[in-house]
Amino acid sequence: MSKIRVIAGKARGRRLKSVPGDITRPITDRTKESLFNIIGPDIQGSTFLDLFAGTGSVGIEALSRGANFVRFIDIHRRATDTIRSNLKITDLWLNNDTTCAEVIQADTFLLIKKLADRSFDYIYIAPPQYKEMWKTALLLIDTNPEWIGTDGWVISQIDPIEHEELVLHNLTEFDQRKYGSTLLVFHEVTS
Repeated sequence: MSKIRVIAGKARGRRLKSVPGDITRPITDRTKESLFNIIGPDIQGSTFLDLFAGTGSVGIEALSRGANFVRFIDIHRRATDTIRSNLKITDLWLNNDTTCAEVIQADTFLLIKKLADRSFDYIYIAPPQYKEMWKTALLLIDTNPEWIGTDGWVISQIDPIEHEELVLHNLTEFDQRKYGSTLLVFHEVTS
């Protein structure tokens, strides 16, 4: 497996640690770079929720490119320990500063069922594949739309064979991008 790295911004070129074992599937550099090219300069000053965060690579890329705040959620302690370590490696999280980043070890589904304590400009969903977890998370956000800002996006990272049309009430799919065996599905708040 290739090394995970930060592609652009303040921490450009920094190598990130992988989560020990096989509980994560890190995003490829090509897919991550394409994702942030799509988001573009709007990432600056934004808030970002990284669900099933794994190594934290996507949220760390957001911070490196100028996001104001990223919350990382993963149920696995090995993942949250790795995220904390990667934040320190990149110098993006000095003294565990919760004004710019927060790492929470929790069940994503239980967390997003709760009333949101803040809304996010971007929510990134990248769960284990082939378990319909992306669908469950997206449906929960759809029923709890206070998690997403009025101009926000929810982005799911899945295998293309997992995709299916969902009946949503507060979110609308507006784009898909395929990169090899990865599909990024973009939803926005319904006008």
